Amino acid sequence: MVTEFALREFLIGQLDSRLSQATDRGRRPPPEIRPGWPGQKPAPPALRVFGQGVGTLAMQAGTDGTVQAEVLAPDPHHIDARPTRQVPVGEVPKLLAVPPDGRKQNVDLGPLGEYRVVANRMPDGTVVLIGLPMEDVSGTLLQLGLIFGGVALGGLVVVGAAGAFTVRRTLRPLDRLADTATRVAELPLDRGEVALPVRVSDVDTDPGTEVGKVGFALNRMLGHIANALHARQASESRVRQFVADASHELRTPLAAIRGYAELTRRSAETVPPDVAFAMSRVESESARMTTLVEDLLLLARLDSGRAVVHEPTDLSRLVADAVADAHVAGPDHRWLLDVPAEPITVLGDGDQLHQVLINLLNNARTHTPPGTEVATALSVEGVAVVLVVADNGPGIPTEVLPGVFERFARGDTSRSRAAGSTGLGLAIVAAVVAAHRGTVGVRSEPGRTEFTVTFPAP
Repeated sequence: MVTEFALREFLIGQLDSRLSQATDRGRRPPPEIRPGWPGQKPAPPALRVFGQGVGTLAMQAGTDGTVQAEVLAPDPHHIDARPTRQVPVGEVPKLLAVPPDGRKQNVDLGPLGEYRVVANRMPDGTVVLIGLPMEDVSGTLLQLGLIFGGVALGGLVVVGAAGAFTVRRTLRPLDRLADTATRVAELPLDRGEVALPVRVSDVDTDPGTEVGKVGFALNRMLGHIANALHARQASESRVRQFVADASHELRTPLAAIRGYAELTRRSAETVPPDVAFAMSRVESESARMTTLVEDLLLLARLDSGRAVVHEPTDLSRLVADAVADAHVAGPDHRWLLDVPAEPITVLGDGDQLHQVLINLLNNARTHTPPGTEVATALSVEGVAVVLVVADNGPGIPTEVLPGVFERFARGDTSRSRAAGSTGLGLAIVAAVVAAHRGTVGVRSEPGRTEFTVTFPAP
């Protein structure tokens, strides 16, 4: 834009110089033209464009009100061409409006285009106006503007492409850091033995660069995380081993306690009522503690990653037996069963799957009041076997719902624990289902609690 304005001023300056020379020539009367020259026609006395360049405009306004305004024709020397042409009548007032003070200005003459004109008053009172066309100036500026625009556009494209390439190449290390962070984020870090083999490459850990500092800090962070995960896994392994060993060791004394309690109850000798009551309580609590130990031992085995025996198991029969057992254990509840006529078979450990069913039904019986309806449904949906256990009890509190599958999770007091829940039933359900490559979920609201277990169909 600066170049365009500067060039415009320069070209207008040159045009003004030419206009001054044309004005000087226009002040002199035209020389006498000798008649008989071939191709020459005498110009009218008032015309002031004699000897001027093609396109020069001249206007003469006499004191008597006569006005003559003409433009030198493009080819004044042609034998059949007119040397001049009249300015359109509608454009003459624009020329008359130019003050005769010798100052140069632009006038738009419509079909003739824009002219640079200057008007002067002659000694006899006649006003003489001389003008030169601005066509060359406008054309030059337009051509230069197109060249500048094309060059600027091409330059922007080249600079943009080079900038995009440079930015992408410069940010490529950040992309590699992002890929490393993404791979770490996809690792299951919440439980189990976790290895963090992912690290930022040495080329992206140069402390002398900004990206290198980020890569170096990320590697240090990953190292600390790996150490923390290793320490956590070691601690969990010790705890699991302790639970497994303690559970295994407790089974023998518990069996002995239960045996002696049963022996005392079956003894023919009469014992005092308070002793009989105490022994019955010892037998009952030892049975409860035996169940707790068995649950802990099962969880420890599942946590250790012991392989599950996968064999065809009639899940329909297991569901029917579990519902029948629950009906006997909880006669105050309404037990509904919905299974298809054809048996549904899954691959898994029959005892563990039966444990899943018993725990779900016991959970519904334990945490709902008498008269609650508990419905068990088994079906095949696509490539999955779906088991649903639902009840119309009071529901699980919202603050408790996210942790119902955690170990030793306790519900709100509104869900009765009269049967002595250990808080391990649903944890065993989640662990066994995961070991069978299935999923378990729960949805609950007042009046409807639904546990959904999904197994892959064989």
